Amino acid sequence: MTIMHSPPHPGEILKELYLEPLNLTITEAAKGLQVTRKTLSMLVNCHAGVSPEMALKLAKAFNTTPESWLNMQQQYSLWESEKEVDTSHVKMFSWPHNENEHRT
Repeated sequence: MTIMHSPPHPGEILKELYLEPLNLTITEAAKGLQVTRKTLSMLVNCHAGVSPEMALKLAKAFNTTPESWLNMQQQYSLWESEKEVDTSHVKMFSWPHNENEHRT
């Protein structure tokens, strides 16, 4: 899997591509999404991620797909984790080679 370099947080996308162009305040958008203002503010300010429930609401509200929101979140979360998780000492496992597979 190829990971995007420095992917944007889904909250940035929500703010820049949806809320700002539609002149929606966080309060108005939160009301329409049926979430608290604090919940939406945390997302927009990159202090919270997109849950499956939020992905469904965002998809309905902005005519997108829940998968697109979850994929953005997954890309961002994986990128963040790669910066913090040391896998240098993780043992690599591999399947044993079957000698009969290579015989004709």
